Amino acid sequence: MNMKRQTLIRELFAGSRKAYDDQALGVFAEMVEEAHAHGEGFAWVRKASGLIVQEGPWHNTVCTAGKNAALDAYLAGSSYTVTGPYMGLISSASYSAIAAADTMSSHAGWLEAGNANAPTYTAPRKTCAWSAASSGSKALSAALAFAITGSGTVKGCFLVFGTGAVSTVDNTAGTLYSAGLFTGGDKSVVNTDTLNVSYTGSL
Repeated sequence: MNMKRQTLIRELFAGSRKAYDDQALGVFAEMVEEAHAHGEGFAWVRKASGLIVQEGPWHNTVCTAGKNAALDAYLAGSSYTVTGPYMGLISSASYSAIAAADTMSSHAGWLEAGNANAPTYTAPRKTCAWSAASSGSKALSAALAFAITGSGTVKGCFLVFGTGAVSTVDNTAGTLYSAGLFTGGDKSVVNTDTLNVSYTGSL
């Protein structure tokens, strides 16, 4: 038997063997899609005189609990109506870090501003109103305004939504969608200041 024929026989045998092994063991195909949820915005402080100071962007961490709630609503929801989202402020008091594992009832690295933790502002948390999504992003239809009533430093913001979520400051119900810091620096505010925050979420 010549070498060419021997090679052909080996190739045919190998192909038949693979087909047999695939049938015996099972061959599974998996399709994976990726969508990276993230958000960004802009924050600025308006003094009582109208002067705008401390401008800068901010970026957030979309928490695992928020991703899970969004996926359940997007892909398996039925007659779903969102509660909120509500935006709250993160105080500099006892701040250490924001983590993807944070939830509304457990976020050891940060505290909510507005009541027990400075600065205070005219409650409640601010309700988000959105423009229609475009190019994979959804933005607030207008910046949210926090009327400051007591001095303090704001590190950033968070969004809470879903079943149980309310606008009451320091309430721990609902799902923490995201939390983030002002990347342009902390915002130091005093009574009569207004902290304005814009936000855009993207996939």
